Amino acid sequence: METKTASTRTEGLLTLFDMQTTFFSRAIDGVTEADMHNRLNTKANHMAWLTGALVQQRYWMTTETHPGLKQKGEELFKDHKGIMDEATYPTNSEYINDWEKFTPIAREALVNISDAKLDSEFDMEGMKMTYYEMISFTIYREASIIGQLALWRRLLGYPALKYD
Repeated sequence: METKTASTRTEGLLTLFDMQTTFFSRAIDGVTEADMHNRLNTKANHMAWLTGALVQQRYWMTTETHPGLKQKGEELFKDHKGIMDEATYPTNSEYINDWEKFTPIAREALVNISDAKLDSEFDMEGMKMTYYEMISFTIYREASIIGQLALWRRLLGYPALKYD
């Protein structure tokens, strides 16, 4: 999908954003709710937490342009909360609904962000960074989480993630 952006610096990020948009639902497709919470007797983050963390990142990209939006699992993920053993996480369909709600808004924000905004700094819990740095990290982390979900699929006996 070709898009003219306010800043040429976001063009590559948009390519990754669009790829990851399609990979998201494929990564959890067909995985049972029980398996979404299966940690295989490890301390690793299970698929339900990883999926919610991914949705929370897309939500973060909408906060300035649409401040009232929240994901279904907001309380489980706000303030960068880690996995909680006894928590009930949203279902796959709830995650997909939120992803589909946030994605067009986040994409529009990414398309329309100016170089001045990209260069502006904000404080992320005591760490100063530019919007460009934070958006770049967010896009990178999306790919990392999708890769973890793809690995969990295989560890839990599901077919590999389809990229086509």
